[in-house]
Amino acid sequence: MSAAQTDLSKHTPMMRQYLRIKGEHPNELVFYRMGDFYELFYDDAKKAAELLDITLTTRGQSGGSPIPMAGVPYHSAESYIARLVRAGQSIAICEQIGDPAASKGPVERRVVRIVTPGTLSDDAFLEERRDNLLVAIHSHKEQFGFASLDISSGRFAVSELEGTEALQGELQRLRPAEILISEDFPYGELLEGFTGVRRQGPWLFEADTAHRLLTQQLQVRDLTGFGCEDLKLAICAAGCLLQYARETQRTALPHIRKLSRERREDAVILDATSRRNLEIDTNLMGGHQHTLAWVMDRTATAMGGRELRRWLNRPLRDVAVVRQRQQAVAALLDGFHYEPVHDLLKQVGDIERILARVALRSARPRDLARLRDAFQVLPSLQEALTPVASPHVAKLADTIGEYPELADLLERAIIDNPPVVIRDGGVIREGFDEELDELRNISENAGQYLLDVETRERERTGISTLKVGYNRVHGYYIEISRAQSEQAPADYIRRQTLKNAERFITPELKEFEDKALSAKSRALAREKALYDELLETVAAELAPLQDAAQALAELDVLSNFAERATSLRFAPPEFSDAPGFDIEEGRHPVVEQLLDEPFVPNDLLMDPKRRMLVITGPNMGGKSTYMRQAALIALLAYTGSFVPATRAVIGPVDRIFTRMGSSDDIAGGRSTFMVEMTETANILHNATEHSLVLMDEVGRGTSTFDGLSLAWATAEHLAREIRCFTLFATHYFELTQLADELEHAVNVHLTATEHDDAIVFLHNVHDGPASQSYGLQVAKLAGVPQDVIRNAKAQLAHLESQAAPMVPGAGRPAQTPPQAARGGHPGCPSPAQPIREPVAVQGDMFASLEPSPVEEALKTLDPDELTPREALNRLYELKALLER
Repeated sequence: MSAAQTDLSKHTPMMRQYLRIKGEHPNELVFYRMGDFYELFYDDAKKAAELLDITLTTRGQSGGSPIPMAGVPYHSAESYIARLVRAGQSIAICEQIGDPAASKGPVERRVVRIVTPGTLSDDAFLEERRDNLLVAIHSHKEQFGFASLDISSGRFAVSELEGTEALQGELQRLRPAEILISEDFPYGELLEGFTGVRRQGPWLFEADTAHRLLTQQLQVRDLTGFGCEDLKLAICAAGCLLQYARETQRTALPHIRKLSRERREDAVILDATSRRNLEIDTNLMGGHQHTLAWVMDRTATAMGGRELRRWLNRPLRDVAVVRQRQQAVAALLDGFHYEPVHDLLKQVGDIERILARVALRSARPRDLARLRDAFQVLPSLQEALTPVASPHVAKLADTIGEYPELADLLERAIIDNPPVVIRDGGVIREGFDEELDELRNISENAGQYLLDVETRERERTGISTLKVGYNRVHGYYIEISRAQSEQAPADYIRRQTLKNAERFITPELKEFEDKALSAKSRALAREKALYDELLETVAAELAPLQDAAQALAELDVLSNFAERATSLRFAPPEFSDAPGFDIEEGRHPVVEQLLDEPFVPNDLLMDPKRRMLVITGPNMGGKSTYMRQAALIALLAYTGSFVPATRAVIGPVDRIFTRMGSSDDIAGGRSTFMVEMTETANILHNATEHSLVLMDEVGRGTSTFDGLSLAWATAEHLAREIRCFTLFATHYFELTQLADELEHAVNVHLTATEHDDAIVFLHNVHDGPASQSYGLQVAKLAGVPQDVIRNAKAQLAHLESQAAPMVPGAGRPAQTPPQAARGGHPGCPSPAQPIREPVAVQGDMFASLEPSPVEEALKTLDPDELTPREALNRLYELKALLER
């Protein structure tokens, strides 16, 4: 704050109150309630006006200058808050909690909630099918304690990670909305690209405090039962995270009742690069279309969609659990049981997040209506699950259960289509509460009641001039003319004497007056109290309801897998203890959905004798698709899904690595080649014999000889030392020699052909090296100008003339061993060693892109019309043309 702002004596009482509250929340935008608006002042107002595109005005003065002010209507504040949160801002909601009528100065105000990107629970702020995570990280050297919380569901997990590579992989997997780190956290560069990074005081990560907070929250003596007692760094992170969540919500967090320990080795590990390249649920442009999740997600509920993404991002290595899921999918497929299950789950909705709002006491009337509707569906869902022959599905059904008492209570209590908020009433159904009905009746039917009283009292007293009336000063009264006033009954109490009439009150009318004058406000208060009682009743069943929500989400994913297996022609994979992959007619699940023509399936065989496949073939021929589909088939298999193949046998897989594509890291100051080598180094350091490694075009970012040497050495290390299962795509044709030199390497290639002066990609995978690269043909296909193509052809002819003699029968230049390829550039031979460009393809790739005379002659040739003598003559003519 400025000096003018901190000198409170110069401000009005209301602004002094605002500045005191703002001083307590310097890092949040303070939404300060004033009547029907939330107002922002000073820098908060400027920032909000810019981000929300609202008018910046002024109010009063500070230090001789107008005070900037901006505001939004309180009844539509949600949409504005959502926009600010998406921009990475945090908001302190400051409400009027005092009674304006009883306040001598400014009405009392207090911050009732802090909205931050990682602590959202309202649907208006959240993506339906993605977790919204708050993460805390605590480090010691290169060891990291990691805690994550989804406050909108109560999921709370911890893990400990070793090394920055593991931390980056975890951050990429979870993509948190907000990250808490200590002020002295030394690895801030790892968090670049993440919004909502908040530095906290180091004392908030103190171990003893964290342990005490966690045991209090979870209502246990220690954390042994959660398997977390030994995770010192993770406990520190979790303690900071829990304090932050409590501070922002300003309430208890009863839905956080479990702490899960995640072990990295329990899952098939994917580093950050591999997740990006495989486009599991985010494409390379940062969107959600054309990803694996985009193809796989037909879940009936949003909570099922979130669970599916968790499974896809963390495939399990525990084959017993995976087989259990797979058997459940098969049982749901049998007899198409998944169809009625899917239809019923659609009516359940996102009760996981609704229960979190119930726990936070922020659930709205429509949340309770959705909960009521979900409870009413459960008996039918149980019937639909009865014939499903799966122990796992039966266990899920048992966990889901039924809640007839809650269903009945909410049915009696909540109207069919309640309003959005309880504030204005009209939520509780008529007949649920006698007192509320009476108050509503009084409020809504006061006029009719007074007429009824007047008619009844005239009949009772026989006084024809008797009237019932009301004024603001004296309230309700019975008025009788002075001439007849002596006939007033004994229970009439004189209230006022007029010139020509007397006014009375009766005990009944006084009671009605007391009720009627406050009936509306009392009805709203009664309705709010009844609503709060409903929340308390539902909250009392929170633990089993949360378990039921989790079981419903899992059932949704399994049912979804069954539907996808049918619609996409997926087959159940088999798991083998023997290492390797035997995939028949495998397909890329995403690319297949984007093609207009049928996808060309391919087999993949990798076993202890075929640990490395050196893949050659033309650009655009399908090498990258073939490699990625192998990884995605393995990933899907270990989630419990069926896979896009006719048959698949999958061996143990501990990690999946990818080094594909080319991009630089401008912000990090890393070139394309530096990025490529960093990714390669990560693979070489961390892959094991049970890892699946995809390597595409290693070495292209530097000079040809350096690149070839690095590619050769990398492939050799993967095959000889690590012995992992590797798909190694390359245009360095020299690398096809690896199949001769390495025991476990084989060559495969993707096919293409030329037709009518155009290249045709066949996308078939066959054993052996490629015969051509078709580089210039692809360039022509891409629209490279014809004069450039001709020039390139001439340069190729020049390079070919400098190449070494052809290997007899091989049809290509003899290969330079990588160790001899040192520095230099094509066309710059040295006297000591003629340096040759290592040719990437066989010699016949240098054929002219223009039709040759032989080709032109063949175009007009019709063999069926030739006699044997004519055919022989024509053959001699063609041979002569070829020699010229």
